[in-house]
Amino acid sequence: MTLSHWQERFEVWFNQSWLQDDKAHDVAHFRRVWKTAQQIMQGTEADRLVVLAACYFHDVVNLPKNHPERHLASTRAAQETLNILAEHFPDFPHTLYDDVAHAVQAHSFSAGIAPQTLEAKIVQDADRLESLGAIGLARVFYTSGALGRALFDGEDPLAMERELDDAAWALDHFQKKLLTLPDTMQTEAGRALAHYNADFLVHYMAKLCAELKGEYCQLDEDVLRRFSRLLP
Repeated sequence: MTLSHWQERFEVWFNQSWLQDDKAHDVAHFRRVWKTAQQIMQGTEADRLVVLAACYFHDVVNLPKNHPERHLASTRAAQETLNILAEHFPDFPHTLYDDVAHAVQAHSFSAGIAPQTLEAKIVQDADRLESLGAIGLARVFYTSGALGRALFDGEDPLAMERELDDAAWALDHFQKKLLTLPDTMQTEAGRALAHYNADFLVHYMAKLCAELKGEYCQLDEDVLRRFSRLLP
């Protein structure tokens, strides 16, 4: 069976059997992660079916960002993935179960599980790239809005004179997590994409800060100098 057929079957299952309301972690997200993973694994010997399955099932158990057991979500997702494969996809190769489960479990930032296989590294990078660039920008504000968090601290948007608190302000999440992601990437291709898209977020921050000063047609050069030096 081709990868396209497996992908189609996975999407049919999700559309018919999976109920959830988080539009930042929906089937469209899985499809994008798989598309990115394909780009990252070009020229590698990664098992494409392992990567495909992990990309589609990595968030099959997804707990809210503020859930006290958020760090356990990927472990639960790994077990649920195996249950689903066994029950609904009995022709999926059992020899790949362990690799799929590990890739699902290791993808999570909050779980802190180091990926041990090439496939797990590719899936982790592809998923983290969803938090950067224009898509990441949209997702962080969507998620923060769903959690009732303010956009930013209007008096000190970049936390120059206070502690960062991304539980209160969405923009703080850029410094707390998003701009640290390039240094966590596992593959050379993923690292290059992450740095490029993190730079986009820095320019967004510079534009926002300029607008808060009433400078609507330029970027805040101080912000660019402060944060661009953190990127290659």
